[in-house]
Amino acid sequence: MVRKTKEEAGLTRQQIVDAARAVFHECGVSRTSLEAVARVAGVTRGAVYWHFKGKAELFLAVREEVFSPLLARSHAILDDERYTDPLDAIEASITDFFKVLDECPTLRQVFEIMMLRCEYVDEFAEVQSEALKPSTDLQVKIERAYLRAAECGSLRAGVEPFAVARDTWAFSSGLLHQLLDVGFENGLKAEVPAMVAAHMALRRRG
Repeated sequence: MVRKTKEEAGLTRQQIVDAARAVFHECGVSRTSLEAVARVAGVTRGAVYWHFKGKAELFLAVREEVFSPLLARSHAILDDERYTDPLDAIEASITDFFKVLDECPTLRQVFEIMMLRCEYVDEFAEVQSEALKPSTDLQVKIERAYLRAAECGSLRAGVEPFAVARDTWAFSSGLLHQLLDVGFENGLKAEVPAMVAAHMALRRRG
């Protein structure tokens, strides 16, 4: 009986997270009420509060559901020993990120919520740093990969690893914003692998 109750609670929590993602995306985070989430989820407002302390915690749960597997995948590629050149691992991880983003509407929806439909003010002022922490951890791993590339001699001479890592992060973030702005049905997505390859080519020793 206890196991069934836990399973039911897990299903209810998932209903709430799914509903929150849909309402956040449609209405924007600031205009979303927990009452609206409860209504879409088909549960009571009390059920929402039983699982989440408030909207900020629910927002982080929406993010965590898709970010954890995505970042784990990126970390795995950057650590994959099959890539003898760290620059190849960086290129593969960025290309894979945009491939997954193209193939997963839920992931795109969450990125659109975080980047286009959320104002990080009031109760969300502190949420921003927490929401971006996994991405910051990934940026550090990319910096380390560039440092290894410099040590093994594959990074172009005169290029400072940490500076070029920040440039790669800015490139990826800018491309993500552009894709979210124009939509993934636009022809731009077909150009992404070539754009990533060109970006990385500028960092490789000739």
